[in-house]
Amino acid sequence: MKRTESNEGRSVRLLRVGEQVRHALSDILMRGDVHDDVLASHLVSVTEVRMSPDLRHATVFVKPLLGEDEQTVLKALRTNTAYLQRSVAMRVNTKFAAKLKFLADESFDEGSHIDAILRSPVVARDLGEREDSETDEA
Repeated sequence: MKRTESNEGRSVRLLRVGEQVRHALSDILMRGDVHDDVLASHLVSVTEVRMSPDLRHATVFVKPLLGEDEQTVLKALRTNTAYLQRSVAMRVNTKFAAKLKFLADESFDEGSHIDAILRSPVVARDLGEREDSETDEA
């Protein structure tokens, strides 16, 4: 009998494995296991890992502390990808060692941009008018 998984079960599995890969990478980088001067001199946050449905590819979103030297850190991670893939494969028990692809996490920048828009005088004025009309109706 062939075992079938629902889309929900599959997505939970992808999230779980992605989180395991994120923890493994965070631990490797935190311990300084990668012998790279750039990575040794920068604190790097692994913010998210998205796994492909077959678990063979992992897109790793990273952010250096304070966003400093982002491109330099990405280059160092990409240079050390083979070592990181092997290290993750030893820690995360999957059938295949996932190929890692490192990208900068832009979500913090987007959040800051949205926050700045919401705090702008024009938007604050419009939000203030809406709140006034809601209190009039009550």
